[in-house]
Amino acid sequence: MSFIVSPNEYFQTVVNEACEKRGFKTFALAKGYLADLLKFYVPAQNLFDEVDASGKRTRETLAETFLKAQSAEPVVRIELMKKMADRSLYIAGFFGDSLQRKLVDVDYYIDMGGMAYGALASSVKEDMTSKLYADYAHRFYDYVEVLSHISSKSALQNEENLMRLFEIYAKTGSEVAREKLFERGLIAVPANLKKTQ
Repeated sequence: MSFIVSPNEYFQTVVNEACEKRGFKTFALAKGYLADLLKFYVPAQNLFDEVDASGKRTRETLAETFLKAQSAEPVVRIELMKKMADRSLYIAGFFGDSLQRKLVDVDYYIDMGGMAYGALASSVKEDMTSKLYADYAHRFYDYVEVLSHISSKSALQNEENLMRLFEIYAKTGSEVAREKLFERGLIAVPANLKKTQ
């Protein structure tokens, strides 16, 4: 039987496997959120806010985003806090080792991200979304550890075109793409995945 694995299913599998390996238990919505985060940051340009006049990509500091959020309308504040929280989580999880040699270390990202998720938990009206953000706020470091595990088993943090590689494999069943994904240790991709004829 032929089937196509969607990017959502792919990243959900990566997250489920990492949680299992780390012995980390959480609810389905929280795992789905983490899978969406991975999918969003595969294109590295999503880590940046804009391109300056010289063509260099720039990113606001977390403190700048926080200050901007404090004076923003409620809807914009939630959006900025979510960006800050998600970016903190992704950077701490995927680049934590390299942050040890920086002026701003991984603890800063953990503190800012946990605080931002906590603010989100008290700002949103939906109970399940509030529960999700509260869990991320209270167990931020555990979620960082899950992402660190994924990072150590993959090359997601180094390859902007990984999503494209996955899409090629999912649509065509390319053995070359499958082997590249397998070599990166993302998941054991079944060899019989083929494009539906």
